[in-house]
Amino acid sequence: MNIPFVNLKAQYQSIKPEIDAALQSVLDSTAFSGGPFAAQFEKEFAAAQGAAHCLAVSSGTAALHLVGMALGLGPGDEVIMPSNTFFATAEGVSLYGAKPVFVDCDPAHYNLDPARLEAALTPASKAVYAVHLYGQPAPLGPIKAFCDTHGLVLVEDCAQAHLATYEGRPVGTFGAAGCFSFYPGKNLGAYGEGGAVVTSDPALHAKMAALGNHGSRVRYVHEYVGHNYRMDGFQGAILSVKLKHLEAWTQARQKAADLYRQHLAGVPQIVLPAEAPGVRHVYHLFVVRAQRRDELKKFLEERGVGVGIHYPIPCHQQAPYQGGGHAGGELPVCEAYAPQLLSLPMFAELGEAEIQQVASLIGEFYAQ
Repeated sequence: MNIPFVNLKAQYQSIKPEIDAALQSVLDSTAFSGGPFAAQFEKEFAAAQGAAHCLAVSSGTAALHLVGMALGLGPGDEVIMPSNTFFATAEGVSLYGAKPVFVDCDPAHYNLDPARLEAALTPASKAVYAVHLYGQPAPLGPIKAFCDTHGLVLVEDCAQAHLATYEGRPVGTFGAAGCFSFYPGKNLGAYGEGGAVVTSDPALHAKMAALGNHGSRVRYVHEYVGHNYRMDGFQGAILSVKLKHLEAWTQARQKAADLYRQHLAGVPQIVLPAEAPGVRHVYHLFVVRAQRRDELKKFLEERGVGVGIHYPIPCHQQAPYQGGGHAGGELPVCEAYAPQLLSLPMFAELGEAEIQQVASLIGEFYAQ
């Protein structure tokens, strides 16, 4: 049986009448850019994430860029962040002219290691980006305490962590703002590009809204040089439909993760993902550390199992950031893990028979 890495067709078929009706509503109203559908989604997503305000934007990268601009970060400033993350986390910082400073990850959970923050601190440090990688919240308690002690702004990259919580509180609400992506494969995915920023700071929200609309609050009156980062009406309507199902889909992902653990428990060549205490992991990805990772990947793909690698090259080793920008020399944990990490199929519709098949094939590979 072929098992895709993610199955967007199955998800669409499960809610097709709702999606089709929502798209027709946008067509009937011709509210294509921003407008009531994006505004309605903003209200719903803010409530879902426990934030006072939500700004819907055109992508998660736009969200990351917009926050830094609105916070006044720029040339001469440094932003501390993990190297084990998608490139867009660093890219957003570079786009507004600041310098990403990369730190290593926690060897048990792969998120930013708070013990590495002190070594990265300089007089130019202005912010810390906490990334909730794979759907697991970063250790926000010690990260927030570090930021408060040193007068740094905390920004949360929640691109993979919709509905995740840390000590019972939704991610995105611990710092100045939380940035989300709605790329199609995300737990809450658009049918195209989309993103959002949540915040409980009304002034920050208002400034971001202006900056994302060509620096304008009133049409043709421009306070800033901004960008066109508006969400389109189709994505707002689609996301409102899908948000109603997100909790059920999240629980299905958590069940799939439990099943993977059961069926892979007897494979010593695989290190299963560990959940940190006090968090709600929403399993955007189910990432294992695998011996002979590349050979295993090829073996599974040849047998119809879709797998992925997130992320093969840490940010500090990417071409734009080589030769500097990370604290304390090399980053041994993320460098050691990059050739080992493998993402197994994970989506809400994934069934136990499919998980059993993946586990059986992995066992077969290591028995050779």
